[in-house]
Amino acid sequence: MDEVVAAIADPVRREILLMLRDESLSAGQIADRFVISRPAVSRHLRVLREAGLVRDTADGRRRVYTLTAAPLDELVGWLGRLMRPSRWQQHLDALETEVFRTRRERRTTSTAQHPSTKETA
Repeated sequence: MDEVVAAIADPVRREILLMLRDESLSAGQIADRFVISRPAVSRHLRVLREAGLVRDTADGRRRVYTLTAAPLDELVGWLGRLMRPSRWQQHLDALETEVFRTRRERRTTSTAQHPSTKETA
């Protein structure tokens, strides 16, 4: 997971991953979208490849890159544990549910005891 986190720490690499989310792109197509040099883009692609976040295939003389999202699963799981509601949040949610249930029961009881009368014309 540490290698994945290090790879996505850079904004250029995150942008490359977003580009590859919908389609595979050649290294040249990726480089054309940045103002940095092609060798710099190549280094970013190497870091992503070594972290397992992209894979490349040869297409003639071109290298075509494809997103591999599976290495993000462990990070997503860890973030999910970090972001899960705290015990206090769970208690507050339960209290809110109980308050709404009590209000609903009071309305139902009040309506049953004092039904409204409708006049017909």
